Amino acid sequence: MRLLQVDAFTSRAFQGNPAAVCLLDRERDDAWMQSVGAEMNLAATAFLLPRDDGFSLRWFTPAVELDLCGHATLASAHALWEEGVLAPDATARFPTRSGLLTATRAGDWIELDFPATPAQPADPASPLLESLGVTAPVYVGRNKFDYLIEVESEELVRGLDPDHALLGTIPVRGVIVTSLSSSPDFDFVSRFFAPVSGIPEDHVTGSAHCSLAPYWSSKLGKTEMTAFQASRRGGVVRVRLEGDRVKLGGQAVTVLRGSLEV
Repeated sequence: MRLLQVDAFTSRAFQGNPAAVCLLDRERDDAWMQSVGAEMNLAATAFLLPRDDGFSLRWFTPAVELDLCGHATLASAHALWEEGVLAPDATARFPTRSGLLTATRAGDWIELDFPATPAQPADPASPLLESLGVTAPVYVGRNKFDYLIEVESEELVRGLDPDHALLGTIPVRGVIVTSLSSSPDFDFVSRFFAPVSGIPEDHVTGSAHCSLAPYWSSKLGKTEMTAFQASRRGGVVRVRLEGDRVKLGGQAVTVLRGSLEV
């Protein structure tokens, strides 16, 4: 089986968010895919299986299966085009646990069509703020996956040093922390922490921007924005809000090609 490692939401190798992409030869059981996800030990490993209506797509972290994953979907579409499985002008169609997702190609950029997952105001679970070291949040909300917290400045976002063990006691997929950007190149910045999912900090989280896009669109009065996820590797995400859908734009680079022998 062909196996690739792709850096997503970046135009340069060793930046953005790495994902493994496995082109399956046949149906595989959940335990096998989870074992491969653990073996790859990346934030996500994507498994693709051809179907009449596209490619069945599932995502596994080293610890759990995900309901939605942006960077591994971007990596999957990139891999299908790079490997010649799809024609350059073809739309990638992915039936998933979160419905049908699509990807289209425009030059060096790939645009994903994802469902918006807006957050609603919520009281922070104990010990959420304590585990992050946040004392005066501007906003706390929650959607079906994550908490969303706005803080006062990009400096605070970049300076966060969470207690991951404590944060991992909160039963949510992850926690998004965001602020306005201090750079004219970006509208907002964020970081994403998901110790419950086996990922202390994710490098670039496409699905988190499905919540960030409606949040910042409402605050800024804009439907098109450019975001930066301020992790150690960092990555750029273009977002466009269209009703209850979010278009996520990013680039990707293949860094490894191989075959899975087991």
